[in-house]
Amino acid sequence: MVDMEVVKKNIRLFVNCLVVFIICGLVYAFLIQPPQKTDKIYAGALELVQKNEYSKAYFEFSKVIFSSPLKPLAIYHQAVCANKIEDYDGAVKKYRLFLLLYPRHTLATKVKYNLAQALLDKDPLKAKKYFESIINQSPNSDYAIASEYYAGLLMLKEYENQKIFPLSVKNDIENHFRHYLKQAPSGRLALNVIENWNKIDKNISKDDYLLMAKSYYLFRDYKNAETYAKKADLKNAWALEVKNAAAAGNVSRAIYLTEWGLNGNADYIDKEDVYSAIDTYMTLVPSKYQAAVKLIGISKTRGKDYLMDIKCRYSPAAEKLACYKNLYLWFPTSEFVDDAQSQVFLHMFRANDYANAQRIGISFLNKYKNSEYTPMVMYYMGRLSESVKSYQDYISYYRSVISKYPDSYYAYRAYLRLEHIKGPLITSYISEKPVEFPYERRHTFLDRLILLKDFEVLEEYSNYDDFIKSWVLYKKGDFKQSIVVARNAMDKIQQKPDKRDLRWRLVYPVVYYNDIKHYADKAGNNAPLMLSIAREESYFDSNARSVVGAKGLMQLMPTTAAEIAAKHSVSAYNLANPSHNVMLGNYYYSFIKGLLGGMDVSAIAAYNGGIGSVNSWKSSIYYNDTDAFIEQIPYPETQNYVKKVLRSYWNYIRVYNGNS
Repeated sequence: MVDMEVVKKNIRLFVNCLVVFIICGLVYAFLIQPPQKTDKIYAGALELVQKNEYSKAYFEFSKVIFSSPLKPLAIYHQAVCANKIEDYDGAVKKYRLFLLLYPRHTLATKVKYNLAQALLDKDPLKAKKYFESIINQSPNSDYAIASEYYAGLLMLKEYENQKIFPLSVKNDIENHFRHYLKQAPSGRLALNVIENWNKIDKNISKDDYLLMAKSYYLFRDYKNAETYAKKADLKNAWALEVKNAAAAGNVSRAIYLTEWGLNGNADYIDKEDVYSAIDTYMTLVPSKYQAAVKLIGISKTRGKDYLMDIKCRYSPAAEKLACYKNLYLWFPTSEFVDDAQSQVFLHMFRANDYANAQRIGISFLNKYKNSEYTPMVMYYMGRLSESVKSYQDYISYYRSVISKYPDSYYAYRAYLRLEHIKGPLITSYISEKPVEFPYERRHTFLDRLILLKDFEVLEEYSNYDDFIKSWVLYKKGDFKQSIVVARNAMDKIQQKPDKRDLRWRLVYPVVYYNDIKHYADKAGNNAPLMLSIAREESYFDSNARSVVGAKGLMQLMPTTAAEIAAKHSVSAYNLANPSHNVMLGNYYYSFIKGLLGGMDVSAIAAYNGGIGSVNSWKSSIYYNDTDAFIEQIPYPETQNYVKKVLRSYWNYIRVYNGNS
């Protein structure tokens, strides 16, 4: 008979010994390789990777002990290094080890995708299972989108040599390809999808032909885009055909299809596609106002309110009020009604009809809490209150704009009014501060990766937070995409953070400022303003090139750059060189500012719309202050440009100057 007390005693002894063993093991590991030593080994291995010394890096990563949280990352890097030196079996073993030990790790999806890639030729059935696992378990990831293609491709290869191609298999392959094109029409595998899809089916549906046409258009293969679009139903494809025809230079076809589409066929496509076709049409005609009038007469359904909004924007000054009133009355549920009401309010204010302006303004603010036009109405309610000597009200309105919409153009205008600053510029000083990790450091594992500068792994963690993604992009030198990601993320936040919040530095980074300040001072310009122009022109992409040929940080036309260079005896320059571009951009801005009486607002407008246009506007519109001039600039593109530059200027002063 078993003595239970003895059994229990032995179990307790075993458990105690196991605990002591584990503790001793951890203490031994810590003493032999404390975290500081682990970090040094790991950082050294990363440096070897940067030098393309993959064999040495592989060996160094192997020194990271299993008890360290860096071990899964070290195994991942070993697999990558093995792949780099074409040790594909070694890479597969490391990827499999990772998934065996860390199946729920943040890197698991990427590892599974890399493993599937490594097995494509060696074990396609196993690779297919991994791809399908990614699609099912991580459907919203980029890896799932790519896996759709590879899963379909492997099924195709499995059956392509068989005499009978099962219909169910063909349908599954098409579904994989279809999902890819819907989610990533401009993805790097899109054209491969189309090529392989055509191998298995000669009777592709019209809707699928339209998906293919869209991909060809996005890849600028306009000939194939036209071929495939013609195989689709024209009622569904006309908006895409408009854009494709315009891009291919077939203006007459683009104009014809726009008019045909709006004449009873707009309800067959999404409204965004209708708007896109209209926008394309507007680039092909000499007068946007006349074009809008014509299309309003043609349009039967969707898009008529958008056309009305365009007509109002480009209407002669004498017709704007009536136009916006009609938009408000004819389309009371339209998404453009807030624009119409805000413009009616602004017209009433400028006409000194304060009673009606106040009534409309209060109605607007009660109805639209989060409209893009709310800061404007709130600001001009402050101007209105100031005009009628309502001291408390105008102070309240200005402060509300600044507190609720702190990064807006109208917060900048409100600040100038509150501080009684007469000119458009607040200061030429900013305290240059670096872009930092956007959140408070809490000594987490993520902070450890940041200190180790493991940006490849950090990219995977950034999938959970756009500001982290923006920071990683910035650290990799992709300033443009970093700003776009941070800007979009900040736009989604209704209650904006304090100006000291590090996320603002990602939206408004100080880049190339030594050169910008040096040449701004030399040319007599305001350095933060020139920084703002560079941001709005290129988002600090030194290789930026516009559709009309403007180049570099400050988007200079080559002919303009040549003229300015000659004026300043600059014999050699390269517009892709940030320093050269900033130099000539500053000289050009100083030149046009000098021709416009030293007025910065006029110079900003001329930088976008041309000196001749600005002189024409100043002589043809009535204005008695900066607000009135900017709001009446007849080119919406230039008006928005001026507001965006001044908004950036305001934010650089606000974020990098403690006094504002």
